[in-house]
Formats: sequence, structure tokens, C-alpha cells
Amino acid sequence: MQRRRRRVVVLLRKMLTCAICVIALVALLSVHVHVPVFPSFKVPDFADPYKLPTITQQHEIKYQILSTEQSWTEELAPPHLSQTPLPSRKLDVTGGNSNSNIVKLWKPPSNRDFVPCVEPSSNYTSPAEPRGYLLVHTNGGLNQMRAGICDMVAVARIINATLVVPELDKRSFWQDSSNFSDVFDEDHFINSLANDVKVIKKVPKELSTAARAVKHFRSWSGMDYYEGEIASMWEDYQIIRAAKSDSRLANNNLPLDIQKLRCRACYEALRFAPQIEAMGKLLVDRMRSYGPYIALHLRYEKDMLAFSGCTHDLSPVEADELRTIRENTVHWKVKEIDSKEQRSKGYCPLTPKEVGIFLTALGYPSSTPIYIAAGEIYGGDARMADLQTRYPIMMSKEKLASVEELEPCVNHASQMAALDYIVSVESDVFIPSYSGNMARAVEGHRRFLGHRKTISPDRKALVRLFDKIELGTIREGKSLSNKVIEIHKKRRGPLLLNISISDLSRCRLIDNHLWSTRSVLNGGEDRYYSCCPVSVHIH
Repeated sequence: MQRRRRRVVVLLRKMLTCAICVIALVALLSVHVHVPVFPSFKVPDFADPYKLPTITQQHEIKYQILSTEQSWTEELAPPHLSQTPLPSRKLDVTGGNSNSNIVKLWKPPSNRDFVPCVEPSSNYTSPAEPRGYLLVHTNGGLNQMRAGICDMVAVARIINATLVVPELDKRSFWQDSSNFSDVFDEDHFINSLANDVKVIKKVPKELSTAARAVKHFRSWSGMDYYEGEIASMWEDYQIIRAAKSDSRLANNNLPLDIQKLRCRACYEALRFAPQIEAMGKLLVDRMRSYGPYIALHLRYEKDMLAFSGCTHDLSPVEADELRTIRENTVHWKVKEIDSKEQRSKGYCPLTPKEVGIFLTALGYPSSTPIYIAAGEIYGGDARMADLQTRYPIMMSKEKLASVEELEPCVNHASQMAALDYIVSVESDVFIPSYSGNMARAVEGHRRFLGHRKTISPDRKALVRLFDKIELGTIREGKSLSNKVIEIHKKRRGPLLLNISISDLSRCRLIDNHLWSTRSVLNGGEDRYYSCCPVSVHIH
């Protein structure tokens, strides 16, 4: 009996050992390394690490997209990030996002052979001997100041003045102490305009007691005003100080060379400071590591809501706080605002929740990387919760960069805005929630660099759909998606202009952009446009 028991025990041990070996072998054979399908988008290799790509480089950088199904899971992440991107969770909007639908989401519009045209005409001359000095006090945020500086460069040319490097606004809502050289490359600005306007850093010491005048230039003024009323001031003054810079020069009926000068000032002379360009490129590289991305200019900061009077979805306490800010800000002229009327007319920025519904309806899957180009969102994380749930891979400069890397720019609104500007210009798709100064500036710059895709939400039409969702008369899904896509067919940055042969070799303003065409030797038509100054100039 004992022998039998021993035999049974030995047999059981052998069977158990064999079973364990089989299980281990199966487990070993089933192990595999998951290699994510990651979009092979190239990061532009700029020769100058501090400079955004030139026009020629932009045409050389080809838009790439995978022809196979994309699963944007993340393999590499900046070492300082707390977590890597979440695995792809495909969002089915149209009965299955096919590869062709994904391609359409990222494909840029056709440029229809239009290219930048900013070179001076053959009649353009070097600046004459200046009659005096033009000092400029800029006003507003970064992009309002940029537009104003471009205008003042043109004004200096018109009135034959030496332009002193403009002073940035230090008294606005943001209380930014940055100087011109903190935000822009001062030496490059001076040198690049050498053939247009004489620019110096400071007024010569010997002119400290010279006769000077402070002048509020009339808004939207043309050549006659500056060549007449302002230029005549040189008879009595050596220095003229422009008290404000925004909206001082008309958009229309200006000589073509003056319009082109504004373009060169904006897109060539106003290069960001080296340290900002370097940090901006770093953010772009890190954002690219997640695949093609959307730059979302989410204009939902406290100052924007207070100024516009938009309080939809806010609590009574929040609405009162915004109203108090508006009433106490002296230079904001309009105090009483009907929030419901503003929103119904499309004058309010989309809320973060509304942006999420909009992106989903357009067909962007939840795996889409999104860069939030904005300041502090009013309401914080709670206000962003719905958008964050829909699109987990949501980044910002604060998430992409370490505290130490951002430290030089912190508490300097213009420098932080410059970083957002760079990442937005370089994005695969740019979407502004509100058509303010930055939205227009970035859209104009993206057109100048090759008609990159920009989707401009039709806020007035969208509000009607959002209200129906709240009332329960329409639900998110294919029907809503079809409506949103149809509304925005012509709001994705394509050129819809029809320029006739009679316009050959002539430039004219069409749809707030300067366009021109010229015939070529092969009998075809070589179309090109100058740099759209108006898109960075509307306030």
C-alpha cells in the first residue's frame, strides 16, 4: 500500500511539473513587443535654431500622412512629463472613421499656386534723409502690438522719419514689463528694415531737450493725413511721439509698396527673440512627438469674458465678477452688455465644452493631440473637464515644458503668448474659438507660409445647434456631424477667389487680402499674393 501511494504521489508530481512547463512555454511563446503605429511626420530641420522656417523651406517640407489605419498611441514622451499619452480610443462619428476620412481631416487646402509676394517694386527707393524721429508707444496684447508696429514702420516711411524701436505696452490688463528686445530680435528688426526705414534703439542724447509733440494719430488714416497733417509737424518739432499704435493706418487705398512694407515688417522683420524662438521650436518638436496635432486657440480667459460680456454657462457669482472687472476697467467703453444677445449673434467665444462638441462633430477622434494656446482658462480644470474627457491628449506649454524651462517667460504675458503663437503657426490644423487678434494674426501667417489648414468656427450657426442639444431636440451623432461639416465646408482655409485676366499684373484688395496675378511665358497664369496685412490688422 505504501509503495502504491508513493507511486501515485510521484506520478502526480510529474504531471504537475509537466503542466507547469507547458503553461510556462505557452506564456513565453505568447509574449510579444507591441510596436505602435506612429505617424511618421517630419520635424522641420531648421538651419538656424532660432528662426521659424523661411518660405522656401516651407515649400520643401512636405505634408506627410500614413496611408494605413492610424493608432496614435505614444511611445516616446518628453522625460519631464508625468505620464505618456493615453492609448487611442477611436471615436466613431460617421459609422466608422475610414482612412480617407482621416486624411481629409488633416489635409491642407490647395494654395492654387498662390505664393507670397512682398518684394518692393522696381520704383521703390532707399529711405531719404529723415526729417525727424518717430517714437511709438504700442498698446494692447502681443498681436495687437505686432500689428501696430507694422503700421508704424509704414508711417515712418510715409512721413520720412527715423523710427525709434517701439516701446511695448506695460500698462495694459496683463501688466507685462517686457521690453522690445525681450520679445523680438531687436538687431534683426533694425537690420532687415535698413532699405525701408532707418531704425535706431534710442533717441540721441543731444536731442534730449529737442522740441517734441505727443500725437494721437487718427484711426484708419490714409496717405493724405500722414503726408499732410502729420508731416507738416516737422516744421515745429524734431520728435513726434505716437501715443497709440493700433488701427492708425487704413487698410485700403494705400500704395502697393506701403502694403508690402507692412508685410515685410510683420513676417520678416518682427522675428521673435532668439530665446523665444528656441523655446517655441522645442515645444513644436515635443508636440510633434504625439503625431499631427491641432492648435486650439481657446480664448476663454477672464479678461476676454469680462470685455465681451459673455457669461453663458457661468454661475451668477462668476458673471458678477466679470461685470465688476468690466466696470472698473476705464478704457473699456462699453459697460452694459446683454450676454444672450452677444452669444446669439456669434460674438462670444466658444466654451471649452462647445469646442469639444464641435471637434467631435467634425470627425476628429479622441486620440487627436491638441495644444491649448491660451492663458489661464476661467474656471480652471472644472471648466475644461468635458473637453479633457473627449480629448485626453491635451497639452499646453506648461505641460510640455518643465518649470525651469518656462521660468524666464513666466509673469510675462507677451513672451508666453509668443510661445503659443509659434506652436500655433506650426500646427497641422489651427482652430480659434474666437476671431480675435491672435486668431487673425496666426491665420494670416499660416496663409503666408503656404496656406496651412485653419478652421474658423461659424459661432452664430453653432450656437443654434448647441442650444438644440441642450433642449434635447437634436443629439450628438451622424446628423449633427453632417450639419457641422456642411456649415464649415468653406471655412477651412481654401482660396475661393476668381481673378480674371483683366487683373493680370495688378494687385488689388479682395476679401481683406492683397492678391495679384501675372502671365508667364508658357501662356499659363502664375498667380501669387502679397502677404495679407489685413488679416493681422483687424481689431
